[in-house]
Amino acid sequence: MIDITIWMNNFLQILNDTFTDRVWFVGLQGSYGRGEATETSDIDMVVILDELSAIDIQTYNTMLDTLPHRELICGFLSGKNEIMNWEPSDLFQFCHDTTPIKGSLDEVMAVIDESAVNRAIKIGACNIYHGCIHNMLHEKSEDILRGLYKSASFVVQAIVFQQTGRYIKHQEELLQVVSSYEQVIVETFMNLKNGGTVDFNLMSEALFAWSKKWIAENN
Repeated sequence: MIDITIWMNNFLQILNDTFTDRVWFVGLQGSYGRGEATETSDIDMVVILDELSAIDIQTYNTMLDTLPHRELICGFLSGKNEIMNWEPSDLFQFCHDTTPIKGSLDEVMAVIDESAVNRAIKIGACNIYHGCIHNMLHEKSEDILRGLYKSASFVVQAIVFQQTGRYIKHQEELLQVVSSYEQVIVETFMNLKNGGTVDFNLMSEALFAWSKKWIAENN
């Protein structure tokens, strides 16, 4: 198991050596950000520079190649101007699921209003609806279905935030506050995440019905 504190300290030192005072924000997402990492978990880094060029992308890639566990490193790289002008409905999940390591996303959070949360729910539900039907008709992929349930769990987090003003990162805690309709989605996602068996037709139909409901209701 990776000691993420030691790894992160090394990452920050090399990042600062590479980009000096150009680093505006560093954060950690995913299972390491939630404190739920396993030995196979990705290290999901967020790095925002004062500005980003194509050369910077190449430089960052070269830097990552020098780090231990390179095969597990993924995440998001951006310039500050781009993230400040990003679609606010995308920023909702991005900001709430990012644990700050250096700097703050408060300036980004300021652009996320109630309408952005509503759009996050609507767009998420629409994408899941489309993806679910496409998968049922064409790919018939269990892996795609797992990914759709993961996406649905993010939409449920937005729904709970819309209803309560609280962003709940952990699925176990989320399960305690959602409606019975959302409980099915969260429980199925948790089961699949833990290696549970896929009942393709039943799970696909449940996800289809759930996304259809939220497309109709979230006007």
